[in-house]
Amino acid sequence: MNAKTYQIRTFGCQMNVHDSERLAGQLEEAGYVPAPGQAKPDLVVFNTCAVRENADNKLYGTLGHLRPDKVANPDMQIAVGGCLAQKDRGDIVKRAPWVDVVFGTHNIGSLPTLLERARHNAEAEVEILESLETFPSTLPARRESSYASWVSVSVGCNNTCTFCIVPSLRGKERDRRPGEILAEVEALVAEGVLEVTLLGQNVNSYGVEFGDRLAFGKLLRATGGIDGLERVRFTSPHPAAFTSDVIDAMAETPNVCHQLHMPLQSGSDRVLREMRRSYRSARFLNILDEVRAKMPDAAITTDIIVGFPGETEEDFQATLEVVRAARFSSAFTFQYSKRPGTPAADMAEQLPKEVVQERYDRLVELQNEISWEENRTLVGRRVELLVAAGEGRKDAETHRMSGRARDGRLVHFTPAGPAVDRSVRPGDVVETVISYGAPHHLVADGDLLTHRRTRAGDNAEAGLRPKTSGVTLGLPGFGAPAAQPAPVSGCAG
Repeated sequence: MNAKTYQIRTFGCQMNVHDSERLAGQLEEAGYVPAPGQAKPDLVVFNTCAVRENADNKLYGTLGHLRPDKVANPDMQIAVGGCLAQKDRGDIVKRAPWVDVVFGTHNIGSLPTLLERARHNAEAEVEILESLETFPSTLPARRESSYASWVSVSVGCNNTCTFCIVPSLRGKERDRRPGEILAEVEALVAEGVLEVTLLGQNVNSYGVEFGDRLAFGKLLRATGGIDGLERVRFTSPHPAAFTSDVIDAMAETPNVCHQLHMPLQSGSDRVLREMRRSYRSARFLNILDEVRAKMPDAAITTDIIVGFPGETEEDFQATLEVVRAARFSSAFTFQYSKRPGTPAADMAEQLPKEVVQERYDRLVELQNEISWEENRTLVGRRVELLVAAGEGRKDAETHRMSGRARDGRLVHFTPAGPAVDRSVRPGDVVETVISYGAPHHLVADGDLLTHRRTRAGDNAEAGLRPKTSGVTLGLPGFGAPAAQPAPVSGCAG
Protein backbone atom coordinates (compact mmCIF):
# COMPACT_ATOMS: atom_id res chain seq x y z
CA MET A 1 0.00 0.00 0.00
CA ASN A 2 1.44 3.36 -1.05
CA ALA A 3 2.00 5.99 1.64
CA LYS A 4 -0.23 9.04 1.52
CA THR A 5 1.44 12.17 0.16
CA TYR A 6 1.26 15.69 1.58
CA GLN A 7 1.98 19.26 0.59
CA ILE A 8 2.23 22.24 2.98
CA ARG A 9 1.64 25.75 1.70
CA THR A 10 3.02 28.38 4.07
CA PHE A 11 2.07 32.04 4.19
CA GLY A 12 3.59 34.82 6.30
CA CYS A 13 6.42 35.11 8.77
CA GLN A 14 9.38 33.01 9.90
CA MET A 15 7.27 31.75 12.78
CA ASN A 16 4.90 30.16 10.28
CA VAL A 17 7.78 28.68 8.29
CA HIS A 18 9.07 27.01 11.44
CA ASP A 19 5.56 25.82 12.40
CA SER A 20 5.33 24.21 8.97
CA GLU A 21 8.52 22.27 9.71
CA ARG A 22 6.78 20.94 12.84
CA LEU A 23 3.67 20.03 10.83
CA ALA A 24 5.81 18.16 8.29
CA GLY A 25 7.61 16.28 11.06
CA GLN A 26 4.32 15.09 12.55
CA LEU A 27 2.87 14.04 9.21
CA GLU A 28 5.95 11.99 8.36
CA GLU A 29 5.82 10.29 11.76
CA ALA A 30 2.20 9.45 10.91
CA GLY A 31 3.32 7.79 7.66
CA TYR A 32 2.88 10.56 5.10
CA VAL A 33 5.57 11.40 2.54
CA PRO A 34 6.14 14.67 0.63
CA ALA A 35 4.29 14.81 -2.68
CA PRO A 36 6.75 14.53 -5.57
CA GLY A 37 7.05 17.25 -8.18
CA GLN A 38 3.74 18.29 -9.73
CA ALA A 39 1.84 15.24 -8.49
CA LYS A 40 -1.48 15.95 -6.79
CA PRO A 41 -1.11 15.23 -3.08
CA ASP A 42 -3.48 13.24 -0.89
CA LEU A 43 -3.32 16.06 1.70
CA VAL A 44 -2.87 19.81 1.32
CA VAL A 45 -2.20 21.83 4.48
CA PHE A 46 -2.45 25.63 4.50
CA ASN A 47 -0.47 27.34 7.25
CA THR A 48 -1.98 30.80 7.10
CA CYS A 49 -1.10 34.35 8.12
CA ALA A 50 -3.57 37.07 9.14
CA VAL A 51 -1.28 40.09 9.05
CA ARG A 52 -1.93 41.34 5.52
CA GLU A 53 -5.25 42.76 4.36
CA ASN A 54 -5.65 40.37 1.43
CA ALA A 55 -4.79 37.22 3.42
CA ASP A 56 -8.44 36.13 3.54
CA ASN A 57 -8.99 36.61 -0.19
CA LYS A 58 -5.78 34.76 -1.02
CA LEU A 59 -6.74 31.76 1.12
CA TYR A 60 -10.33 31.45 -0.05
CA GLY A 61 -9.33 31.97 -3.67
CA THR A 62 -6.79 29.16 -3.41
CA LEU A 63 -9.30 26.90 -1.64
CA GLY A 64 -11.70 27.56 -4.51
CA HIS A 65 -9.09 26.39 -7.02
CA LEU A 66 -8.75 23.14 -5.06
CA ARG A 67 -12.47 22.36 -5.05
CA PRO A 68 -12.44 20.52 -8.42
CA ASP A 69 -9.59 18.31 -7.18
CA LYS A 70 -11.61 17.49 -4.07
CA VAL A 71 -14.69 16.66 -6.14
CA ALA A 72 -12.64 14.43 -8.43
CA ASN A 73 -10.97 12.70 -5.45
CA PRO A 74 -13.19 12.73 -2.32
CA ASP A 75 -10.43 10.93 -0.36
CA MET A 76 -8.18 13.95 -0.73
CA GLN A 77 -8.01 16.01 2.47
CA ILE A 78 -7.58 19.75 2.94
CA ALA A 79 -6.51 21.29 6.26
CA VAL A 80 -6.28 24.97 7.22
CA GLY A 81 -4.20 26.12 10.20
CA GLY A 82 -2.30 29.15 11.43
CA CYS A 83 -3.37 32.67 12.36
CA LEU A 84 -6.21 33.02 9.86
CA ALA A 85 -7.67 29.73 11.10
CA GLN A 86 -7.41 30.99 14.69
CA LYS A 87 -9.27 34.15 13.64
CA ASP A 88 -11.96 32.75 11.33
CA ARG A 89 -12.53 29.42 13.13
CA GLY A 90 -15.65 27.61 11.90
CA ASP A 91 -16.35 30.28 9.30
CA ILE A 92 -13.75 28.59 7.11
CA VAL A 93 -15.83 25.43 6.63
CA LYS A 94 -18.94 27.58 6.11
CA ARG A 95 -17.24 29.46 3.28
CA ALA A 96 -15.37 26.40 1.96
CA PRO A 97 -17.32 23.28 3.06
CA TRP A 98 -14.88 21.01 1.19
CA VAL A 99 -12.23 21.74 3.87
CA ASP A 100 -11.72 18.71 6.15
CA VAL A 101 -9.79 20.16 9.12
CA VAL A 102 -9.36 23.58 10.71
CA PHE A 103 -6.82 23.96 13.53
CA GLY A 104 -5.39 26.98 15.32
CA THR A 105 -2.04 28.38 16.35
CA HIS A 106 -2.18 26.70 19.77
CA ASN A 107 -2.74 23.13 18.62
CA ILE A 108 -0.54 22.38 15.63
CA GLY A 109 0.22 19.06 17.35
CA SER A 110 -3.38 17.93 16.79
CA LEU A 111 -3.22 17.77 12.99
CA PRO A 112 -2.70 13.98 12.47
CA THR A 113 -5.46 13.14 14.95
CA LEU A 114 -7.88 15.64 13.41
CA LEU A 115 -7.21 14.28 9.92
CA GLU A 116 -7.93 10.73 11.04
CA ARG A 117 -11.06 11.83 12.90
CA ALA A 118 -12.36 13.72 9.85
CA ARG A 119 -11.71 10.68 7.68
CA HIS A 120 -13.46 8.33 10.12
CA ASN A 121 -16.48 10.59 10.76
CA ALA A 122 -16.73 11.80 7.16
CA GLU A 123 -17.21 15.39 8.34
CA ALA A 124 -15.12 18.47 8.96
CA GLU A 125 -13.19 18.75 12.22
CA VAL A 126 -12.64 22.22 13.71
CA GLU A 127 -10.44 22.53 16.80
CA ILE A 128 -9.33 25.96 18.01
CA LEU A 129 -7.71 26.19 21.43
CA GLU A 130 -7.59 29.46 23.36
CA SER A 131 -4.15 28.88 24.85
CA LEU A 132 -1.06 26.82 24.21
CA GLU A 133 -1.22 23.25 25.53
CA THR A 134 1.92 21.78 23.97
CA PHE A 135 4.97 23.93 23.20
CA PRO A 136 5.83 23.44 19.50
CA SER A 137 9.39 22.39 20.39
CA THR A 138 8.00 19.14 21.82
CA LEU A 139 6.90 18.16 18.31
CA PRO A 140 9.07 16.50 15.67
CA ALA A 141 10.28 18.70 12.82
CA ARG A 142 11.35 18.03 9.26
CA ARG A 143 13.78 20.86 8.56
CA GLU A 144 13.72 22.69 5.25
CA SER A 145 17.48 23.21 5.07
CA SER A 146 20.50 20.99 5.61
CA TYR A 147 22.65 23.91 6.79
CA ALA A 148 20.44 26.50 8.55
CA SER A 149 17.59 26.06 11.02
CA TRP A 150 15.05 28.02 13.04
CA VAL A 151 14.98 27.49 16.81
CA SER A 152 12.08 28.99 18.76
CA VAL A 153 12.94 30.61 22.08
CA SER A 154 9.39 31.78 22.77
CA VAL A 155 5.91 31.98 21.32
CA GLY A 156 3.28 34.68 21.69
CA CYS A 157 3.56 38.39 22.44
CA ASN A 158 2.81 40.63 25.43
CA ASN A 159 2.74 43.88 23.46
CA THR A 160 -0.41 45.70 22.32
CA CYS A 161 0.60 47.40 19.07
CA THR A 162 -2.58 48.87 17.64
CA PHE A 163 -1.89 47.70 14.07
CA CYS A 164 -1.11 44.08 14.95
CA ILE A 165 -3.48 41.16 15.31
CA VAL A 166 -0.79 38.64 16.25
CA PRO A 167 -1.07 38.82 20.08
CA SER A 168 -4.77 37.94 19.95
CA LEU A 169 -4.02 34.95 17.70
CA ARG A 170 -0.72 33.72 19.16
CA GLY A 171 -1.48 34.49 22.83
CA LYS A 172 0.71 35.79 25.64
CA GLU A 173 4.47 35.19 25.55
CA ARG A 174 5.60 31.75 26.64
CA ASP A 175 9.34 31.15 27.07
CA ARG A 176 11.25 27.93 26.67
CA ARG A 177 13.84 27.01 29.27
CA PRO A 178 17.43 27.72 28.18
CA GLY A 179 18.48 24.07 28.44
CA GLU A 180 15.76 23.03 26.00
CA ILE A 181 16.89 25.61 23.47
CA LEU A 182 20.57 24.69 23.73
CA ALA A 183 19.75 20.99 23.52
CA GLU A 184 17.82 21.56 20.29
CA VAL A 185 20.72 23.55 18.86
CA GLU A 186 23.14 20.76 19.80
CA ALA A 187 20.87 18.20 18.15
CA LEU A 188 20.84 20.25 14.94
CA VAL A 189 24.62 20.74 14.96
CA ALA A 190 25.00 16.98 15.41
CA GLU A 191 23.15 16.64 12.10
CA GLY A 192 25.51 19.03 10.31
CA VAL A 193 23.62 22.32 10.68
CA LEU A 194 26.02 25.30 10.71
CA GLU A 195 23.64 28.20 11.38
CA VAL A 196 20.65 28.71 13.67
CA THR A 197 18.27 31.63 13.95
CA LEU A 198 16.73 32.14 17.38
CA LEU A 199 13.10 32.97 16.81
CA GLY A 200 10.54 34.85 18.87
CA GLN A 201 7.77 37.39 18.33
CA ASN A 202 9.84 39.77 20.53
CA VAL A 203 12.94 37.66 20.87
CA ASN A 204 14.88 39.98 23.19
CA SER A 205 12.11 39.99 25.81
CA TYR A 206 12.93 36.31 26.29
CA GLY A 207 13.09 35.46 29.99
CA VAL A 208 10.08 37.53 31.07
CA GLU A 209 8.14 34.39 31.99
CA PHE A 210 10.80 33.12 34.41
CA GLY A 211 11.87 36.53 35.67
CA ASP A 212 15.32 37.04 34.13
CA ARG A 213 15.53 40.23 32.11
CA LEU A 214 19.12 39.41 31.08
CA ALA A 215 18.20 35.96 29.82
CA PHE A 216 18.51 36.68 26.11
CA GLY A 217 22.05 38.03 26.35
CA LYS A 218 22.99 34.98 28.41
CA LEU A 219 21.42 32.73 25.78
CA LEU A 220 23.48 34.34 23.02
CA ARG A 221 26.67 33.81 25.02
CA ALA A 222 25.73 30.21 25.80
CA THR A 223 25.56 29.42 22.09
CA GLY A 224 29.25 30.32 21.92
CA GLY A 225 30.04 27.12 23.79
CA ILE A 226 28.36 24.84 21.25
CA ASP A 227 31.12 23.19 19.27
CA GLY A 228 30.50 23.16 15.53
CA LEU A 229 27.90 25.96 15.50
CA GLU A 230 29.34 28.59 13.18
CA ARG A 231 26.61 31.22 12.96
CA VAL A 232 23.85 32.46 15.25
CA ARG A 233 21.20 34.99 14.23
CA PHE A 234 18.00 36.13 15.90
CA THR A 235 14.73 37.79 14.92
CA SER A 236 12.91 39.94 15.73
CA PRO A 237 13.82 42.14 18.72
CA HIS A 238 11.70 45.01 20.03
CA PRO A 239 13.49 48.36 20.45
CA ALA A 240 11.82 49.02 23.82
CA ALA A 241 13.35 45.88 25.33
CA PHE A 242 16.74 46.11 23.64
CA THR A 243 19.53 46.41 26.22
CA SER A 244 23.27 46.95 26.25
CA ASP A 245 23.96 43.44 27.57
CA VAL A 246 22.53 42.00 24.33
CA ILE A 247 24.75 44.27 22.24
CA ASP A 248 27.76 43.20 24.32
CA ALA A 249 26.84 39.53 23.86
CA MET A 250 26.61 40.03 20.09
CA ALA A 251 29.98 41.78 19.97
CA GLU A 252 31.79 39.33 22.26
CA THR A 253 30.40 35.95 21.13
CA PRO A 254 32.32 34.83 18.04
CA ASN A 255 29.56 32.83 16.37
CA VAL A 256 26.85 35.50 16.81
CA CYS A 257 26.57 37.33 13.48
CA HIS A 258 26.85 41.10 13.35
CA GLN A 259 23.39 41.44 11.87
CA LEU A 260 20.44 43.13 13.53
CA HIS A 261 16.84 43.34 12.34
CA MET A 262 15.29 46.15 14.40
CA PRO A 263 11.70 47.11 13.47
CA LEU A 264 11.23 50.89 13.38
CA GLN A 265 7.62 50.97 12.07
CA SER A 266 7.58 54.81 12.05
CA GLY A 267 10.02 57.66 12.61
CA SER A 268 7.29 59.93 13.97
CA ASP A 269 7.04 59.97 17.76
CA ARG A 270 3.38 60.93 17.49
CA VAL A 271 2.63 57.94 15.27
CA LEU A 272 4.67 55.64 17.50
CA ARG A 273 2.42 56.69 20.40
CA GLU A 274 -0.68 55.95 18.33
CA MET A 275 0.83 52.57 17.42
CA ARG A 276 1.52 51.89 21.14
CA ARG A 277 5.18 51.35 20.36
CA SER A 278 6.88 52.06 23.68
CA TYR A 279 10.01 53.79 22.35
CA ARG A 280 10.71 56.98 20.44
CA SER A 281 12.90 57.78 17.45
CA ALA A 282 15.79 59.14 19.55
CA ARG A 283 15.89 55.93 21.61
CA PHE A 284 15.86 53.88 18.41
CA LEU A 285 18.78 55.77 16.89
CA ASN A 286 20.74 55.58 20.14
CA ILE A 287 20.51 51.77 20.01
CA LEU A 288 21.88 51.80 16.47
CA ASP A 289 24.72 54.10 17.51
CA GLU A 290 25.70 51.73 20.33
CA VAL A 291 25.53 48.71 18.04
CA ARG A 292 27.80 50.37 15.48
CA ALA A 293 30.22 51.61 18.13
CA LYS A 294 30.75 48.04 19.31
CA MET A 295 30.32 46.35 15.90
CA PRO A 296 31.28 48.78 13.12
CA ASP A 297 30.63 46.10 10.49
CA ALA A 298 27.05 45.41 11.63
CA ALA A 299 24.32 45.36 9.00
CA ILE A 300 21.02 46.69 10.34
CA THR A 301 17.66 46.06 8.68
CA THR A 302 14.17 47.18 9.67
CA ASP A 303 10.40 47.12 9.14
CA ILE A 304 8.49 50.33 8.31
CA ILE A 305 4.76 50.91 7.94
CA VAL A 306 3.60 53.75 5.67
CA GLY A 307 0.15 55.30 5.91
CA PHE A 308 -0.85 54.47 9.47
CA PRO A 309 -4.21 56.14 10.27
CA GLY A 310 -3.75 59.87 10.83
CA GLU A 311 -0.18 59.94 9.48
CA THR A 312 0.50 63.45 8.19
CA GLU A 313 3.10 64.58 5.69
CA GLU A 314 5.06 65.91 8.67
CA ASP A 315 4.93 62.46 10.30
CA PHE A 316 6.11 60.85 7.09
CA GLN A 317 8.97 63.33 6.77
CA ALA A 318 10.05 62.31 10.29
CA THR A 319 10.21 58.70 9.08
CA LEU A 320 12.37 59.73 6.12
CA GLU A 321 14.68 61.63 8.49
CA VAL A 322 15.18 58.56 10.70
CA VAL A 323 15.81 56.40 7.63
CA ARG A 324 18.49 58.83 6.45
CA ALA A 325 20.11 58.82 9.89
CA ALA A 326 19.86 55.05 10.42
CA ARG A 327 21.49 54.02 7.13
CA PHE A 328 19.72 50.65 7.05
CA SER A 329 21.30 48.06 4.78
CA SER A 330 17.75 47.17 3.72
CA ALA A 331 14.18 47.68 4.87
CA PHE A 332 10.95 45.73 4.64
CA THR A 333 8.44 48.44 3.80
CA PHE A 334 4.68 47.97 4.08
CA GLN A 335 1.63 50.00 3.22
CA TYR A 336 -0.65 50.08 6.26
CA SER A 337 -3.11 47.21 6.04
CA LYS A 338 -6.41 47.54 7.91
CA ARG A 339 -7.07 44.40 9.92
CA PRO A 340 -10.46 43.83 11.55
CA GLY A 341 -10.04 43.18 15.26
CA THR A 342 -7.17 45.63 15.75
CA PRO A 343 -7.60 49.06 17.41
CA ALA A 344 -6.10 50.81 14.39
CA ALA A 345 -8.86 49.46 12.15
CA ASP A 346 -11.38 51.64 14.00
CA MET A 347 -9.25 54.78 14.10
CA ALA A 348 -10.41 57.87 12.27
CA GLU A 349 -8.43 59.34 9.39
CA GLN A 350 -7.80 56.16 7.42
CA LEU A 351 -5.65 57.48 4.58
CA PRO A 352 -6.61 57.30 0.90
CA LYS A 353 -4.84 54.59 -1.05
CA GLU A 354 -3.24 57.07 -3.45
CA VAL A 355 -1.65 59.04 -0.57
CA VAL A 356 -0.24 55.89 1.00
CA GLN A 357 1.09 54.66 -2.35
CA GLU A 358 2.83 57.95 -3.11
CA ARG A 359 4.55 58.02 0.28
CA TYR A 360 5.48 54.37 -0.01
CA ASP A 361 7.13 55.01 -3.38
CA ARG A 362 9.18 57.88 -1.92
CA LEU A 363 10.31 55.75 1.02
CA VAL A 364 11.33 52.85 -1.22
CA GLU A 365 13.26 55.20 -3.51
CA LEU A 366 15.17 56.67 -0.55
CA GLN A 367 15.95 53.30 1.01
CA ASN A 368 17.11 51.88 -2.33
CA GLU A 369 19.53 54.81 -2.67
CA ILE A 370 20.90 54.19 0.83
CA SER A 371 21.15 50.43 0.33
CA TRP A 372 23.02 50.92 -2.92
CA GLU A 373 25.41 53.43 -1.35
CA GLU A 374 26.08 51.11 1.59
CA ASN A 375 26.62 48.09 -0.66
CA ARG A 376 29.04 49.96 -2.90
CA THR A 377 31.28 50.60 0.12
CA LEU A 378 31.80 46.82 0.36
CA VAL A 379 33.41 46.46 -3.07
CA GLY A 380 36.87 44.98 -2.61
CA ARG A 381 36.04 43.47 0.79
CA ARG A 382 36.77 39.82 1.52
CA VAL A 383 33.68 37.98 2.77
CA GLU A 384 32.86 34.53 4.09
CA LEU A 385 29.71 33.00 2.59
CA LEU A 386 27.54 30.13 3.68
CA VAL A 387 26.43 28.80 0.31
CA ALA A 388 22.64 28.83 -0.04
CA ALA A 389 20.13 26.94 -2.16
CA GLY A 390 17.67 28.75 -4.40
CA GLU A 391 18.32 32.35 -3.31
CA GLY A 392 19.56 33.60 -6.67
CA ARG A 393 16.74 33.67 -9.22
CA LYS A 394 19.15 34.18 -12.13
CA ASP A 395 21.93 31.87 -10.96
CA ALA A 396 21.24 29.37 -13.74
CA GLU A 397 21.56 32.08 -16.40
CA THR A 398 24.68 33.70 -14.93
CA HIS A 399 26.40 30.44 -13.87
CA ARG A 400 26.70 31.89 -10.37
CA MET A 401 25.73 30.53 -6.98
CA SER A 402 24.47 32.49 -3.99
CA GLY A 403 25.32 32.68 -0.32
CA ARG A 404 24.83 34.75 2.80
CA ALA A 405 27.65 36.79 4.30
CA ARG A 406 27.95 36.82 8.07
CA ASP A 407 26.15 40.17 8.14
CA GLY A 408 23.19 38.60 6.31
CA ARG A 409 23.73 40.23 2.93
CA LEU A 410 22.98 38.15 -0.17
CA VAL A 411 26.02 37.60 -2.40
CA HIS A 412 25.97 36.07 -5.88
CA PHE A 413 29.39 34.53 -6.61
CA THR A 414 31.20 32.58 -9.29
CA PRO A 415 32.00 29.05 -8.01
CA ALA A 416 35.33 28.83 -9.80
CA GLY A 417 39.07 28.99 -9.28
CA PRO A 418 41.90 26.74 -8.06
CA ALA A 419 40.56 26.81 -4.48
CA VAL A 420 37.41 24.88 -5.44
CA ASP A 421 37.49 21.36 -4.00
CA ARG A 422 35.64 19.26 -6.59
CA SER A 423 32.35 21.22 -6.55
CA VAL A 424 30.67 23.88 -4.43
CA ARG A 425 27.41 22.77 -2.79
CA PRO A 426 24.75 24.52 -0.67
CA GLY A 427 25.96 24.23 2.91
CA ASP A 428 29.64 24.64 2.01
CA VAL A 429 31.60 27.68 3.17
CA VAL A 430 33.57 29.85 0.74
CA GLU A 431 35.52 33.10 0.82
CA THR A 432 35.55 35.60 -2.01
CA VAL A 433 35.95 39.33 -2.76
CA ILE A 434 33.03 41.63 -3.55
CA SER A 435 33.28 43.07 -7.06
CA TYR A 436 29.94 44.92 -7.38
CA GLY A 437 27.29 46.31 -5.05
CA ALA A 438 23.64 46.52 -6.17
CA PRO A 439 20.76 47.87 -4.04
CA HIS A 440 19.55 44.45 -2.95
CA HIS A 441 22.55 42.17 -3.35
CA LEU A 442 26.30 41.95 -3.86
CA VAL A 443 28.27 40.26 -6.64
CA ALA A 444 31.65 38.50 -6.42
CA ASP A 445 32.82 37.44 -9.88
CA GLY A 446 36.45 36.64 -9.12
CA ASP A 447 37.90 33.24 -8.27
CA LEU A 448 37.07 31.88 -4.86
CA LEU A 449 39.81 32.43 -2.29
CA THR A 450 38.86 29.40 -0.17
CA HIS A 451 36.34 26.57 -0.28
CA ARG A 452 35.52 24.35 2.69
CA ARG A 453 33.38 21.29 2.11
CA THR A 454 31.08 20.60 5.06
CA ARG A 455 28.82 17.87 6.35
CA ALA A 456 25.90 20.18 5.60
CA GLY A 457 27.10 20.29 2.00
CA ASP A 458 27.33 16.50 1.93
CA ASN A 459 23.75 16.29 3.18
CA ALA A 460 22.52 18.86 0.68
CA GLU A 461 24.20 16.99 -2.17
CA ALA A 462 22.55 13.74 -1.01
CA GLY A 463 19.15 15.41 -0.63
CA LEU A 464 19.12 14.86 3.14
CA ARG A 465 17.71 17.23 5.75
CA PRO A 466 17.67 16.98 9.54
CA LYS A 467 14.59 15.55 11.15
CA THR A 468 14.66 16.39 14.85
CA SER A 469 12.50 14.95 17.57
CA GLY A 470 10.88 17.18 20.20
CA VAL A 471 13.00 18.71 22.95
CA THR A 472 11.48 18.68 26.46
CA LEU A 473 14.35 18.91 28.94
CA GLY A 474 12.92 21.78 30.96
CA LEU A 475 16.32 22.77 32.36
CA PRO A 476 16.35 25.95 34.46
CA GLY A 477 19.79 27.41 33.72
CA PHE A 478 22.39 28.23 31.13
CA GLY A 479 25.52 26.34 30.18
CA ALA A 480 26.08 23.00 28.52
CA PRO A 481 22.86 20.97 28.13
CA ALA A 482 22.41 17.94 30.31
CA ALA A 483 23.45 14.50 29.17
CA GLN A 484 20.12 13.72 27.50
CA PRO A 485 19.93 16.01 24.47
CA ALA A 486 17.05 15.56 22.12
CA PRO A 487 17.60 12.51 19.95
CA VAL A 488 17.94 13.05 16.24
CA SER A 489 16.31 10.39 14.17
CA GLY A 490 18.52 10.99 11.18
CA CYS A 491 17.97 12.70 7.87
CA ALA A 492 14.89 12.28 5.81
CA GLY A 493 14.98 12.27 2.05
